[in-house]
Amino acid sequence: MWIPFRKGRHVVSRIRERFKVLTGRGEKALVAYITGGYPSLEVAGQMVLGLAECGADIIEIGVPFSDPIADGPVIQTASYQALQGGVTVAGILEMVQRVRQQSSIPLVLMSYYNPILQMGLQEFCYQAARSGVDGLIVPELPREESLPLLQAAEQAAIDVVPLVAPTSNRERIAAICARARGFVYCVSVTGITGEREEINTDLASLTGTIRKCTDLPLVIGFGVGNANTARNLAPLCDGVVVGSALMRLIIGDSFDRAGELVREIKSAINRQ
Repeated sequence: MWIPFRKGRHVVSRIRERFKVLTGRGEKALVAYITGGYPSLEVAGQMVLGLAECGADIIEIGVPFSDPIADGPVIQTASYQALQGGVTVAGILEMVQRVRQQSSIPLVLMSYYNPILQMGLQEFCYQAARSGVDGLIVPELPREESLPLLQAAEQAAIDVVPLVAPTSNRERIAAICARARGFVYCVSVTGITGEREEINTDLASLTGTIRKCTDLPLVIGFGVGNANTARNLAPLCDGVVVGSALMRLIIGDSFDRAGELVREIKSAINRQ
């Protein structure tokens, strides 16, 4: 039976609570991404727990999909191999449930819209919440078409985290933030996920506009591949996402190095 995270009679967002604790400590959040089911569901579950022990504050779990248009080659490779191994949405939710029995770390699913639609919006959100999912990112779903999913997620007490692209104008950012829950994901570059040698976007202006539109925590992702980049971004945000750099190490069987990278970035963003 699904037992939500409660304080008294109210369902409490683990994401909100985690940021509240971090803010109280004067810390920034590290969101660590892994591809669900790579190299197997069992190992992926162990990696979630391991990355949490290494200092990750939130884990983003990618749901493998056959046409991952927002992802770069590293995550595409992991997603393809997970699908070849028979990984399904149901399998990932079972993995989440096992993790939730051992950890209270906030868990956010990153899923393309098609797998959600195939299961049914309400059923997907119910099963995700029942498993222990706290948040949901749907990268290719336009704001104009998002209301049915937002309603289903709200009924299940799941935070839908929006992405704000560098090309978004003030009016669009305000509209996106008005429906945001959990945190706002600021995309640092146009294009797909992946490590970047440098980020040329005017992030000070973009994050400044987002701050004027919402009081929610602001997290920067896409292109964050090392401690130096993360350190430079930290003054502009409340946290960073590291994904492709982690998955590159995991694909290369460098699990220990992946843990070290999490420790390095966590230390870097909190050393201002």
